[in-house]
Amino acid sequence: MDGVGSFGAGRAGTKLDPISFAKQPQTILRALSWIFSLVVFASIVNEGYVNMGSQRLHCVFNKNEDACNYGVFVGLVGLLACSFFFMLDYKFSAISSVKDRKKAVMLEISFSGFWTFLYFVSFCFLANQWSRTTPDELPLNQGADAARAAIAFSFFSILTWAGLTVRAVQKYLLGTDMSLFTTEHMDGAAPTQPYPSSSPVLGPTETTETCRSPPFTENNAAPTYQVPIY
Repeated sequence: MDGVGSFGAGRAGTKLDPISFAKQPQTILRALSWIFSLVVFASIVNEGYVNMGSQRLHCVFNKNEDACNYGVFVGLVGLLACSFFFMLDYKFSAISSVKDRKKAVMLEISFSGFWTFLYFVSFCFLANQWSRTTPDELPLNQGADAARAAIAFSFFSILTWAGLTVRAVQKYLLGTDMSLFTTEHMDGAAPTQPYPSSSPVLGPTETTETCRSPPFTENNAAPTYQVPIY
């Protein structure tokens, strides 16, 4: 009977409504995080490198290859992680073990919190390198839109991943709601009957006066005999 109403989900094995699942705040935040990660990754990969008149491509962020590589890494892993946790959220109610549910929630808390920090570093790193980029070093008109998009959506990703972290912590704090388990079994159990009393029940005609009557009355007195006359 593990997994009954534990960690914010319903009973184990319950059928999940796709429409209700799509309307959950956690699902909306997960979808936004997926889109933002895709924008960060695609912006740098497609237009984050510029050609300076040679075959070698330079990173648009002040020619710092580490900035582009870091942005690509954070965006790609965040994209894959969102896909993984999206499927985990959808299958969460099917997990019957409370221990497995707890591990899943703790994994989500750890990863979401860590990725919130990495996106914060990405925003600061990319914004700093972009502010140092000058037109003399790079033709900014080639990758300016991509650089600004990567910086902006790195900032938006901080908010969405922080929201996912908060939601995961709330699920963890809910823990296991054993009230559902108790209610279910109390409703299905037969009502207990009190044990019958061992003392005899007095009839309606019996009164306390009968019990208090003296043991011997005139009717029970010994009969008197007359002496015959001869």
